[in-house]
Amino acid sequence: MRVCVTGAGGFAASWLVKLLLSKGFIVHGTVRDPSDEKYAHLKELENATQNLILFKADLLDYVSIASSVAGCEGVFHVASPVPYSKVPNPEVLLEPAVTGTKNVLKACLEAKAKRVVVVSSGSAIFMKPDWPKGEIMDESCWSDELYCRTTENWYHLSKTVAEREALDFASKNALDVVTVCPTLIVGPMLQSTINASSLVLINLLKGIRETVENTLRNIVDVRDLAEALLLVYENKEASGRYIASSHVINTRDLIELLKSLFPNYSYPKNIVEVEEGKVFSSKKLQSLGWKFRPLEETLKDAVEYYQCAHLLE
Repeated sequence: MRVCVTGAGGFAASWLVKLLLSKGFIVHGTVRDPSDEKYAHLKELENATQNLILFKADLLDYVSIASSVAGCEGVFHVASPVPYSKVPNPEVLLEPAVTGTKNVLKACLEAKAKRVVVVSSGSAIFMKPDWPKGEIMDESCWSDELYCRTTENWYHLSKTVAEREALDFASKNALDVVTVCPTLIVGPMLQSTINASSLVLINLLKGIRETVENTLRNIVDVRDLAEALLLVYENKEASGRYIASSHVINTRDLIELLKSLFPNYSYPKNIVEVEEGKVFSSKKLQSLGWKFRPLEETLKDAVEYYQCAHLLE
């Protein structure tokens, strides 16, 4: 079985590539430059020598995407820019997310791919100011695009528009597309560069800010997400959208849990109460048989990785 993973060097995509290779898949991985040292971890994965082919590709260059997808039965579209801070120019996010997704889907149509799994985000779900307080969010919820624009939440807008376009393209072209919306992705890293979601934990451990807000966090382990992506790819019953979220915890409790596991770090000293956040349901994904590990295991494995990689010094 030959599949393509876009943005193969990223946090979630690297774990997906690792999982696919372990299951005997031949993987076409798209990266910006296969010779770049930051993708060395992919070449070291089990079975990578025989079964991993890295393609130089850019989401905005259709030809490069089409050549990467050619010959693949399935495609996992994981690549999408994730900002570390506020973005002044929305097009920096919108064009690769939206045009890039269209290019991938056109290439999948041309390659006659049997199924495409598009990684969206919880960001495409929870930006709804009128959502009833305390009501659990499911796959029927979509972020309000106008609200995203007026509040300049460009990342949320990019994921919302891209996912809508993907499902719209699928229905118009009879292409089998399933989307997965993960919440905050944490866990050990395979790549050498720190990604935006891992930075959330790292910053708490290092006490980068003395004062933090007691926000509600919906969390999924990166390894459980990889399993979810393979599950919706292989399960014939899978269709439409799926939320991938395992645990919900507020910042205060998250810090307390981290302290109980790793007491010797400079955690934030003050926690400010804020309005209650949104809670997601993964019942639809669990109905396919998805399982996830305990939050303590995720945090322990993540922090032990940060320690080994000297990211907490």
